[in-house]
Amino acid sequence: MRRTAAIAASALAALALAGPAAQADPRQPTLRSEAPRDLEIGSAVWGQRDLLGYDRKNPTEFQRILGAEFGSLTPENDMKWAEVHPEPDVYDFSGADAVVAFAKANRQEVRGHTLLWHSQNPQWVVDASADWTCQEARDVLEDHVRTVVGRYAGEIYEWDVANEIFQDDWDAGGVRLRTEANPFLKACAEDPVALLGDVFRWAHEADPEAVLFLNDYNAEGINNKTDAYYELAQELLADGAPLHGFGAQGHLSLQYGFDESIQENFERFADLGLKVAVTEADVRMPLGEDGEPTAEQITLQAERYDKMLQACLEVPSCSSYTVWGFDDARSWVPGVFPEGYATIMTEEFERKPAYYALLESLTEATPGKSPRTPPGLNR
Repeated sequence: MRRTAAIAASALAALALAGPAAQADPRQPTLRSEAPRDLEIGSAVWGQRDLLGYDRKNPTEFQRILGAEFGSLTPENDMKWAEVHPEPDVYDFSGADAVVAFAKANRQEVRGHTLLWHSQNPQWVVDASADWTCQEARDVLEDHVRTVVGRYAGEIYEWDVANEIFQDDWDAGGVRLRTEANPFLKACAEDPVALLGDVFRWAHEADPEAVLFLNDYNAEGINNKTDAYYELAQELLADGAPLHGFGAQGHLSLQYGFDESIQENFERFADLGLKVAVTEADVRMPLGEDGEPTAEQITLQAERYDKMLQACLEVPSCSSYTVWGFDDARSWVPGVFPEGYATIMTEEFERKPAYYALLESLTEATPGKSPRTPPGLNR
């Protein structure tokens, strides 16, 4: 990796010198403007919270930055089951529609998230699934997939189809498909891979142009979980399933080390003919009693954001790099972990060294805005 602590520290100095007026200057380069033509730089956004009533002529500061900095949007919650399918025969597309409409207005792409997950399911799914047969589970899931994907056919370029379907090393039974926690996989536990293959087929039939992904956390480097995904990908592809990509979420914490095998991991999935992506990047950290990070933590955060980007830039099949929200005020982290300061901007939208590290790497990677060099050619 090219990025060093010294370079990241220089970004800290740049942040100290950059005032609000400089950050708001429309002539300043942005992550979006500096990205390679074949790499989308994205952010998650909660449409129901932040985009309803969007006025293109009078955007909020959050909306202005979202449109200027990012070429891709991921609905943080709006396309999850609990939000989009709250009752058996009721779909609520208001939040998802707001994301898609904002993206259209700002010439952005949209990543769909997510069609099959064990978490954030509505109560009716939790209750009904207790007695589902596999066929009943398949019928419910097929209706959902075809309805949601079909509504946005031609408007969503990538979909996280199957999300977090493997357990972790520390779970009971180790790394294996979540045939207990995921209600659909549980109902079809006799052959969960067959169900997964059909979920990809249903999504592909609903939108043949969308690129369809597996997606998970703790999936950056080569480990037991990504080995399981690699085997699953081979099995699905051999069976003719329209699997097109593998996404590593990139939810990192400074309490743990960084897995330097991320590029190697991306390369092995790319060798299967798949796209790869960093889909939900943030880098959280424990904070002191004053709620502030140390200078060392700020520098290390910038390095880790940048290392994930460097792995993406080095693998031409990496199609997108998405941060899971860009400002600390909207970060999901403090509500789940006793950590914070996880995003690339503060609550007041001040750019952190992590932002400048990404910006510099994108700028250096795109002289003349050329696409990245395909494998086998001199860089």
